[in-house]
Amino acid sequence: MKSSLIKIGNSKGIRINSGIIKECGLDNEIEIKVVDKKLIIEAVKEPRANWNKSFKKMHKSNDDILLIENSNAFDKDWEW
Repeated sequence: MKSSLIKIGNSKGIRINSGIIKECGLDNEIEIKVVDKKLIIEAVKEPRANWNKSFKKMHKSNDDILLIENSNAFDKDWEW
């Protein structure tokens, strides 16, 4: 699909067909990158979006053991 740059003040903009916007899952906020002189526009990824899936996978493979010792040895020095 060809498109033209649109003048917006001192900048330029691009019109994107609504079908393309829906297909790509774009919303008001997007990620824009330049890779090898190509403009890449992507939907913003939700932080920690796949964590739950990863945690379940870790649990199934018994890879969810706490790596840092959970010691309360210092508690005796505190007055609660």
